Amino acid sequence: MKRAFLADEIFDGKDMVPSRALLLDEGRITGIVSPTEIPSAFSRRDFPGCFLAPSFIDIQIYGGNGRLFSHSVDSSSLDATAAYCAAGGCSHFMITMATNAMSCFMQGIEVVREYISSGKKGLLGLHLEGPWISPAKRGAHIEAYIKKPGPDDLAPVLEKGKGVVRMVTLAPEECDDEIIQILIDHNIIVSAGHSNAGYARAREAFRLGIPAATHLFNAMSPLQGREPGMVGAIYDDARAMASIICDGVHVDFNSVRISKKMMGERLFFITDAVTEIREGSYQHIFRGDRFTLPDGTLSGSCMTMISTLRNAVQKAGIPLEESLRMCSSYPAKLMGEPGLGNIKTGTVANFNIIRKADLELAGSVFYGREPVE
Repeated sequence: MKRAFLADEIFDGKDMVPSRALLLDEGRITGIVSPTEIPSAFSRRDFPGCFLAPSFIDIQIYGGNGRLFSHSVDSSSLDATAAYCAAGGCSHFMITMATNAMSCFMQGIEVVREYISSGKKGLLGLHLEGPWISPAKRGAHIEAYIKKPGPDDLAPVLEKGKGVVRMVTLAPEECDDEIIQILIDHNIIVSAGHSNAGYARAREAFRLGIPAATHLFNAMSPLQGREPGMVGAIYDDARAMASIICDGVHVDFNSVRISKKMMGERLFFITDAVTEIREGSYQHIFRGDRFTLPDGTLSGSCMTMISTLRNAVQKAGIPLEESLRMCSSYPAKLMGEPGLGNIKTGTVANFNIIRKADLELAGSVFYGREPVE
């Protein structure tokens, strides 16, 4: 089917281009042209007062629509999470499992593998957040499952998780260099997080090849005058990227704004979203603007990516184009996914239609399919 999508502007991942039409043929982008150049064979969809932008990517989300993946380890939980993501303009996500028993991780690996192999779209892989983290910075993670790893602890993840486990969050001070290097050598993205590392150890870890840090400020050693900590090391290392939760709860909006000034293109957004569940190892209680454990410990956000975008622009004061990159092209860069986070000829169509007035979704086209409105 040949279709033309016309909006006031198209953000292609780098620049905002005015008055252009996006041409799609069989789900792929075949051109970006002026309205007068739309071929007669293309049906036309007009979206006045809107702009088109690359669909969003969320590399840290635990579940959605009432299904927490680590509790209900099945494809239905992945479908529910994908639907939650899609409602917020997010076409691709990394399902995340917090610190848990290794048997739970192994089950998660198999379910994710089967889901991807079945041909379902959107799931990039599995993000294991733990168990090799700091007990002192565990946050909502279950302490009984936390451990310091040896090579034998890595073996099940590397063998069973090949091609599925794409990211591991760990505390560098709890892991020997050998452990970190093994993960890197197996093409797993290592992210420093839930860490009480001092500045010196954190810098060593980034120099070793850790490319990222998990949810800046949350569950990590802070920047202080006498000890810059993990936050200081992230700011100071020109290579280290970091995710951040832009909800005003996990991180104050002023801290988001300041961090953006410090880090530039190295900072990107995640939702860190969970879903309400009142049974199992991880119980998340909805508190209006956040989720907590039953004891009140902050345990996750209730954000979508489109609400993250609005917060970034309207409350953190980050320019629209840069906020869009933080929701799409920057996480795509970390994940090594050049076909995502942009709108360009030859790629599968993955884009959002966003109203300029209020930054709400008017629709989305994912994997070249008809708009979800």
